[in-house]
Amino acid sequence: MTIRESPLRRHPTPYPPQVRALAAVKAGLCDTCAHQKLIRTGRGSVFSMCLRSKTDERFPKYPRIPVERCPGYEERPASESR
Repeated sequence: MTIRESPLRRHPTPYPPQVRALAAVKAGLCDTCAHQKLIRTGRGSVFSMCLRSKTDERFPKYPRIPVERCPGYEERPASESR
């Protein structure tokens, strides 16, 4: 494996940002929830955002993961993608 210099960081990184952004977020229940939206940054980080937070203040915008229990959980239909 070749370590390449990232133009966005001072330290070398083993993978370019495009590859790091594809890494799966292990967010527990959120991974199958209809209210999850994955947010990818320009630097390759991936965050799990709860869309319920926009209409209900009880839900954090970016919950601590992995989420094991959630009163707002609704299973995402199999045909729907993130």
